[in-house]
Amino acid sequence: MSTYFTAGSLKFLRGLERHNEREWFLAHKADYEESVRAPFQRLLTDLQPAIAAISPHYRSDPKTVGGSMFRIQRDTRFASDKAPYKPWQGARIFHERRKQVAAPSFYLHLQPGESFIGAGLWHPETHTQRKVRQFIFDNPAAWARVAHDGRLRRRFKLASDEMLVRPPSGFPADFAYLDDLRHRNFALLAALDDDAMTSSGLRLRMEKDLARLAPFVDYLCAALDLEF
Repeated sequence: MSTYFTAGSLKFLRGLERHNEREWFLAHKADYEESVRAPFQRLLTDLQPAIAAISPHYRSDPKTVGGSMFRIQRDTRFASDKAPYKPWQGARIFHERRKQVAAPSFYLHLQPGESFIGAGLWHPETHTQRKVRQFIFDNPAAWARVAHDGRLRRRFKLASDEMLVRPPSGFPADFAYLDDLRHRNFALLAALDDDAMTSSGLRLRMEKDLARLAPFVDYLCAALDLEF
């Protein structure tokens, strides 16, 4: 079984974090192509059969433009941080209707010491948050299975940043998952250390994690009236 990422992949991203300048990136662009982008595209290609088995509506697309991978260039037009590059490489495994409606995604993230795999909705608009919250309230038993199962939570955690200070109004104070309704993002995440990211077992580990995440994504699709 072959590896995808190597020590060279992590070395490039560490270097980019230290030298986040256009001149440095252009001088090392071949390293980026060889050690980060190309292996990530190969991983996305190799994950597609597992994704198709999970859902026919999701795509792990290696295309350079319009595919799963995020650009490593940052959009700095309205940002106070003018660093031109992200010191990480990410990719979303997306729903076929993502351009039409808000849809949950699976997500892969490569960053030295901070790599992870996850799934869910990140920064959804307010009306999408409301739909998910109402669906959780209306379907708490299924929410318990897909978000609070003991074995699942030993591996994954609910993203807990950007939470409301208080629960949203309109829900009873004794609702069992009232605290979950405070979330602005609805995502499950699991860390992957550098050894895992550079190991020959990475693809199989990710396939296992993606299968574990599938019921959570299915639930969010149901909340948003999306096929899964």
